[in-house]
Amino acid sequence: MESSADLFARALRLIPGGVNSPVRAFRSVGGTPFFTASARGATLTTADGRELIDFVCTWGPAIHGHNHPRIRAAIAAALESGTSFGTPNPYEVRMAELIHAMVPSVQKVRMCNSGTEATMSAIRLARGFTGRDKIIKFSGCYHGHSDSLLIKAGSGALTHGHPDSAGIPAAFARETVVLPFNDPAAVDAAFGANPGQVAAVILEPYPANVGLILPDPGFLDHLRRACTAAGALLIFDEVMTGFRLARGGVQELAHITPDLTALGKIIGGGLPVGAFGGRADIMDQLAPLGPVYQAGTLSGNPLAMAAGIAALELLDEERPYARLDALGRQVRDALAAACRAKGVAAQVPQTGSMFSLFLTEDPVRDYAGALQTDAALFARFFRGCLEQGVYLPPSAYETAFLSTAHEGAAIDRACSIMQTVIHRL
Repeated sequence: MESSADLFARALRLIPGGVNSPVRAFRSVGGTPFFTASARGATLTTADGRELIDFVCTWGPAIHGHNHPRIRAAIAAALESGTSFGTPNPYEVRMAELIHAMVPSVQKVRMCNSGTEATMSAIRLARGFTGRDKIIKFSGCYHGHSDSLLIKAGSGALTHGHPDSAGIPAAFARETVVLPFNDPAAVDAAFGANPGQVAAVILEPYPANVGLILPDPGFLDHLRRACTAAGALLIFDEVMTGFRLARGGVQELAHITPDLTALGKIIGGGLPVGAFGGRADIMDQLAPLGPVYQAGTLSGNPLAMAAGIAALELLDEERPYARLDALGRQVRDALAAACRAKGVAAQVPQTGSMFSLFLTEDPVRDYAGALQTDAALFARFFRGCLEQGVYLPPSAYETAFLSTAHEGAAIDRACSIMQTVIHRL
C-alpha cells in the first residue's frame, strides 16, 4: 500500500488542499495528514501501518466504535436488495418511527443527505412557515456551509482563520443576525431591533464546533421563551449532539422543546445522512403538501437507513450513556490533573462522550472566550499525542468524541499518553 505521504502528494494534484474537508489538512496543527486504511473499534490503522487510538470517531457518528459488526451486517443485508431505488423504501419508514420515538419533539421528519442539508432546509422551512426573512445565530456555532449560516461560524472555518467565507453575498449576510452565545440580553435586544422580522433562532444547544461550550443555566429556557413571545421558531441543531448525549439529545437533558431539530451523523451509522423534523404543522409546509420545496435524489438511501437503524436500535438496547459519561469524566480528570501538575492553564469541558481542551485561564462561555486558547501550544500537544499513538481532532477549535469501544485498555492507555505529552510540553 502507498504511504500517507505518497497518497497526499497524489491528492494535492487533483483535490484542493489535498483533502475533501478543510480540517483534515492539518494546517492549524502542522505536519501533513495521515491516510486511514481501515478502522475497527477505537482504533484507526493508517496507510503506513500505524495504529492510533481515535478520539475523532469520524467526527461523531461512531458512537459504537468503528466497523461495528451489527452495523456492517445491516449494510450487507440491505445491499443484497440494491444500493438506491429513487422510490420510497421500508427502511425510511422505520427510521422515521425510531426518530419520533426517541425525540418526541419530532412529530414528522424528512430525510436528507447531510447535516448541512438538514440545517439549510430547516431555515428555509422556518422562513416559509413564518413569512419572515431574518434568522438569529450565535458566533462560533457551525451549521454547515450553506450561505445563510456560514457567518461567524465555527468548525473548519474558524480553524483556518476564516469565520466567514468568500462567495456569500452581502445581502444574504444581512438577513443573519449574529449574537454572542450565553447572552440573553443580546437575544432580547436583537428581537427588539427586528420586530416581526425574525423567522427563527438556530443554535447548537451545546456548541461543539468551536471546542465544547456549555450553556449557562437558564439560557436555553430564555431562548424558548423569547422565540415563543416573538412568534419565531426555535431550531436546535443536534447533528452532533443528537443521540450522542441521550436518546433525545440535549432537548431531553434540558427539558426544552424546539420547534424544529436538525439531525445527522449517528442516524447514518457512518454513512452520509441528515434529517430535519419537528412540529407537524410546520413540517406539513414542505412539498408535496405545502409551498416549501426540498428534495434529494439519495434522500432515505436504503444503505444509510439500514446502518442508521442498526445504530439507533443498539443505543435503545444498550442505553450506554452512563458508561460513556464515565469515560468522558476519566479523560477530563486525566487532562485536568496533568495540566495542573505542569502549571498549564487549561479548561476541559466535558459532557457525556464529548470533551475538548481549551488552553486558557478562564472558563469558556462563548466564541470570544474560545479564541483565547493557546492554539500553538495545542498544536504541540496534538503532535505529541499523534506521535505516541493517540489521534485527537487536528484543531484547537474542535470537540473530541468517545465510543463504547474505548472502554478498557484503550481509554487507560490514551489517558496515560496524553498525560505524558502534557508533562513534556
